[in-house]
Amino acid sequence: MTELAHVKVAARKAAFARRKAAFELKKPGVAGHLSEVLAGYRGVPLAGYMPIRTEIDPMPAMAEAAAHGDVGVPVIQGEGLALRFSRWQPEGALRDGPFGAKVPQVDDFFEPEIVIVPLVAFDLSGGRLGYGGGFYDRTLEQLRARRATLAIGFAFDAQEADSLPLEPTDQPLDMIVTESRIVQFPR
Repeated sequence: MTELAHVKVAARKAAFARRKAAFELKKPGVAGHLSEVLAGYRGVPLAGYMPIRTEIDPMPAMAEAAAHGDVGVPVIQGEGLALRFSRWQPEGALRDGPFGAKVPQVDDFFEPEIVIVPLVAFDLSGGRLGYGGGFYDRTLEQLRARRATLAIGFAFDAQEADSLPLEPTDQPLDMIVTESRIVQFPR
């Protein structure tokens, strides 16, 4: 394992502990600011995610957005591949997907212009530390090669890090939304 890989493992471990502590507080209304942001993009196709483990829950904001346009969730296609996004409805039938995340029972793929990105840690320069599979980095790179794609990191305040061990392939966030604030990163 490279030195950078060791640093990333340590950064993830610390961030997971901070995220777990924030999750266990069970604060109500954590998606309020996300709903505010998405209201400004009504009708623009977007992708959220089905939260797993201690991830912050974007589903209330996704449900509001679904009343105005296409909302999807990621479907893992395989190791080393970009994600695809299947249309999701709040009351739609779901099946088990990889890593414990639910996905729509029937795939109906589309390309979003906004992607709400789960994460382990973020910094205030738009850096994001994910789980290490590179799924979102590959996906954002692919989407951004075709059209402008807004990447919104959604996290608890506690997931902020002073700095992150990033690589050239790591795709930057355009915005981070937490339970208490919205931070935009001009590009």
